[in-house]
Amino acid sequence: MKGSDCEVISGKKVKLSKISTMAGYKHIGKRESKKLLQHDIEEIAALQNKLFAENRQSLLIILQGMDSAGKDGAIRNIMNGVNPQGVIVTSFKHPNTQELEHDYLWRHAIKLPEHGQIAIFNRSHYENVLISKVHPEIVLAERLPGIDAIHKIDKQFWKERYRQINYFEKRNIETGTLILKFFLHLSKKEQCKRFLYRIEHKEKHWKFSSADIEERKYWNAYQNAYEEAIQHTSTNIAPWYIIPADNKLQAHLLIGKIILEKLQEMKPAFPSIDKKEKEFMEQAKKKLEQDLNK
Repeated sequence: MKGSDCEVISGKKVKLSKISTMAGYKHIGKRESKKLLQHDIEEIAALQNKLFAENRQSLLIILQGMDSAGKDGAIRNIMNGVNPQGVIVTSFKHPNTQELEHDYLWRHAIKLPEHGQIAIFNRSHYENVLISKVHPEIVLAERLPGIDAIHKIDKQFWKERYRQINYFEKRNIETGTLILKFFLHLSKKEQCKRFLYRIEHKEKHWKFSSADIEERKYWNAYQNAYEEAIQHTSTNIAPWYIIPADNKLQAHLLIGKIILEKLQEMKPAFPSIDKKEKEFMEQAKKKLEQDLNK
């Protein structure tokens, strides 16, 4: 399976129930998958080093998915070889009091990557058309003009949100930030297994929350929200990638492959130096060699 197989073409209708959560690399064993992933990690690290030195472009990686879909593990396993100076990870939870004093995109905008950086959003501005759509009472906390009751949060409201998100991403892409959006497509059965694992292993208890079970009741509503969000915001310049996530290693391999391909397309390069700087470096080299031989 290639990364392009996961890409959602702009305007295409999305039906998650018809997309496998186990596609992955079925013909590749665990040992070979780890070997391939390690190769890609090393290549990503080398390109990230050039990106950081070049200091002109940036990359935003967005990870979305149901609880226990593997967002944390993807970050940990794919980005473990990169220079930490050039990578910023932000996990977005419910907005705090200060964040609610601004528009819903503000807290995400201030965490966008600087030139030369890779930013990773563990959950993102898409929560504002996902959990907020499943639980529209969340929108009321934003105190939007004219939106003072749930019945006013209609289809047109969500259509406007999708438009705002598309514009937000377009503006950032045009100013040098490539955006990669991954939906980790997990089956309800596999989520159940992972929740049970967290309950049965003490070292995983901290990752389990009663809210996880409560939100599981809204599985179908979340699937519908994801379908609508992906369909309306998968654009030619910022497409969504639906990653089969029941097998964690194969999911990491797919995500890593796509990140590597897109970094290669960015063609980051170490800055070149002009003639004057070269002359200065030659003089500095001679002086340092003299100091070394004293």
